Amino acid sequence: MRNVLFMVLIVAGLVIGATNAPELWTLDKVHSRVQFDITHMALSEVTGTFKDYDITFQSAKDDFSDAKISAVIQVASISTDNERRDNHLRSDDFFNAEAFPTMTFVSTAFQRVEGNKYRIVGDLTIRDVTKSVTFEAEHKGTIKTPQGLVTGWTATATIDRFDYNLKWNRMIENVGLVAGKDVRITLKLEFRKNA
Repeated sequence: MRNVLFMVLIVAGLVIGATNAPELWTLDKVHSRVQFDITHMALSEVTGTFKDYDITFQSAKDDFSDAKISAVIQVASISTDNERRDNHLRSDDFFNAEAFPTMTFVSTAFQRVEGNKYRIVGDLTIRDVTKSVTFEAEHKGTIKTPQGLVTGWTATATIDRFDYNLKWNRMIENVGLVAGKDVRITLKLEFRKNA
């Protein structure tokens, strides 16, 4: 009898553990975007994207309050729709894509603030420099489709590019930096999971 009870407890523990195990969501890159914006000559903004990236997202709770997210971005995939500018951004003046081919982000906290608002804190590494960054995020919702569950998110953060040795700093008299120091990062992400 004691052995039967012991086996029941083990099975129950395995079931509970499986129920609480984080579930992996698959990134839908067709409906996702990794974007940045930077001021140009204090007059306008240049918008760019990274075309090649991989983002993992997992959570055991329906409200995503325990979620974890991580990203690996291929620096050479940068695109601002201008080949000359993109090559400059890949150079040592900025990212040095040859020496530092990837940027990474790993969340350390995923906090539900209220409603569909979240705060994601994590370590962002660019050119082997790692700094803590906070993203303000919005959960756009989760729906059930014939192909499974779909969830959508947007998140934004602003970093100082000089903190990461993106060092080019040409000035224009009476204007300031040609390329501003603050970079706004915007993530528009859609993930899917089998129902």
